[in-house]
Amino acid sequence: MKVVAVGGGTGLSTLLRGLKNYPFDITAVVTITDEGGSSGILREELNVPPPGDIRNNLVALANSESILSTLFNYRFQDGSLKGHSVGNIILAALTKITGSFAEAIAKASDILAIKGRVLPVSLQMARLLAIFEDGTHVVGETNIVEYSKKTKSRIVELKLHEPVRINPEVQKVLEESDAVILGPGSLYTSVIANLVINGFQECLKKSRAVKIYISNIMTQPGETFGYTLKDHVKEIERYAGVFLDYIIHSFPPGNEEVLKKYIEKGAEPVKVDIYDNRIITGHYSSIIFEGDYRIRHDSILISEMLFNLLNSVKNQKAERKPSDLEVKL
Repeated sequence: MKVVAVGGGTGLSTLLRGLKNYPFDITAVVTITDEGGSSGILREELNVPPPGDIRNNLVALANSESILSTLFNYRFQDGSLKGHSVGNIILAALTKITGSFAEAIAKASDILAIKGRVLPVSLQMARLLAIFEDGTHVVGETNIVEYSKKTKSRIVELKLHEPVRINPEVQKVLEESDAVILGPGSLYTSVIANLVINGFQECLKKSRAVKIYISNIMTQPGETFGYTLKDHVKEIERYAGVFLDYIIHSFPPGNEEVLKKYIEKGAEPVKVDIYDNRIITGHYSSIIFEGDYRIRHDSILISEMLFNLLNSVKNQKAERKPSDLEVKL
């Protein structure tokens, strides 16, 4: 099956690490609006699209035992390169050498011998603009998150500061895909940041693919403070312009100490308040250490569930007309 996974940040790369172990034709479509950390610096100083999310997902689709994967993810700890990862610098250099961000990604994909493809959602530079419920307009991903954290004001509209067009290759894979998976990842800055690209919504509407949304496990201060599952789904469907076929939600691990730390920072488990046959819930999460203990989707568990779901959908399509589809897991 041709599977397109859409997102950015750590959520998408976590999913890809599991999906690459299954017989899928995978394309990762990655946001290009990151302005923080190493990506933000390279974007500002070299006038190249932010490479960080692209790098994460290239490495996720590469052989995890490869020394090249380790090299791409290596981050300098001191000196003038402190905070930069080798992969970000390589992608920026390849962009300058080839004159094309898309070509740079293709070259890096060959170097890492990845399974599948990684495509930027647009070939142009882009910045996000958020309008908050208090009427404030904020430009830039980092600024948007910081303003929301400070005020706890909700985003009522997310758009681009200046319109950019969808990458033609992304348009093609969306229209030819069997399944489009949105998320997991930050609701606005990782997932919806792709949906607001000019042409993306139209491609989703034309596509006959099964549309799946993988919800966040926890709410996120700065983006989804107090959001329920219904809130997440409502926003995804509003910006995607299509009705989701399946909504996947994972419960967090039952570790009270880790959950308490999240709650102290203003995050809490996403409350399930949708009850229809589109919802698939389960325990597809785990706790990993990233400088601190974090709740994340489990690559193995979530990809196994998706494999079973998509196989079921495929078999039913072979037997029934699309309107009669019904999945039982």
